[in-house]
Amino acid sequence: MHATLPLLLPSDFPALRRGRLETLQVNLGYRCNQSCLHCHVNAGPTRKEMMSEATVDEVIRYLAVSDIRTLDLTGGAPELNPGFRRLVCAARARGIRVIDRCNLTVMRESGQEDTAGFLADNEVEIIASLPCYLKENVDSQRGEGVYEDSLAALRLLNRLGYGRRDSGLILNLVYNPQGPVLPPPQPELERDYRNYLDGHHHIVFNHLLTLANVPINRFGSTLVSRGEFSGYMDLLRAAHRDENLTGVMCRTLLSIDWEGYAYDCDFNQMLGLAAPINGAAKTHISGLGGKDLSGNRIRVADHCYACTAGQGSSCGGALAG
Repeated sequence: MHATLPLLLPSDFPALRRGRLETLQVNLGYRCNQSCLHCHVNAGPTRKEMMSEATVDEVIRYLAVSDIRTLDLTGGAPELNPGFRRLVCAARARGIRVIDRCNLTVMRESGQEDTAGFLADNEVEIIASLPCYLKENVDSQRGEGVYEDSLAALRLLNRLGYGRRDSGLILNLVYNPQGPVLPPPQPELERDYRNYLDGHHHIVFNHLLTLANVPINRFGSTLVSRGEFSGYMDLLRAAHRDENLTGVMCRTLLSIDWEGYAYDCDFNQMLGLAAPINGAAKTHISGLGGKDLSGNRIRVADHCYACTAGQGSSCGGALAG
């Protein structure tokens, strides 16, 4: 696999500082039941990195002493970590909003038969990856049979109330482009998704989130192999909009890796660019209690242009309408 960090540094991306911390995004491990082409985590079934029970305990302790409003659980497939449910329950007991970044097909795995019911019982918000509403596009990006398994999971979630108006159970879908292009306008694409999935499969959801592909790990390496890396970076730079800088997720989010170390975002985590908290080169979550992160410098490199190009891109979808 081609290393992309040397291609992203040095960088002229604008300097950023942290605001008030609102979201703790926790990567519970890189193990996943899929190996998607666009995956910036390079996750897959053979990955062994998984957050330990001791580190899960540290996350729970931090939630108890912080003002975190949202716990955002990701992976890999976060549901595969044995500590996933304990962490969800601990956060919900404190009234913290919990997001599960779900690939949908994990619910079809052995041992995960009651996962959907658990999420519904705890009112966990689901952000589900469905990179297109068409079968051929999804299977080409994520693997043969993924589309039908994803639809089966969505039907199950709908039966539990997810995606239905006034149920209180939020189901948002995520779109990623097929290659080195920017996502289309989010409102128009959401309408297309809604019309197709409801019209053809009677599947409903709350919102569509469009995310730009970040040129790191598996996706970035593929671009290098195809001679498309420089062209994609030129596209991102040309489409940069300064007004998107105020809404980038790293200003209010902190990313924790499977070992418990802090990063400004999930993408920096994958590049090994630890958050420079209060001047420290690397900070573990066990040492975060009581620290005010406001004003801390955010580490940036050229991959950050993926978040500010065009309509902008964040874990919550487009930054501009």
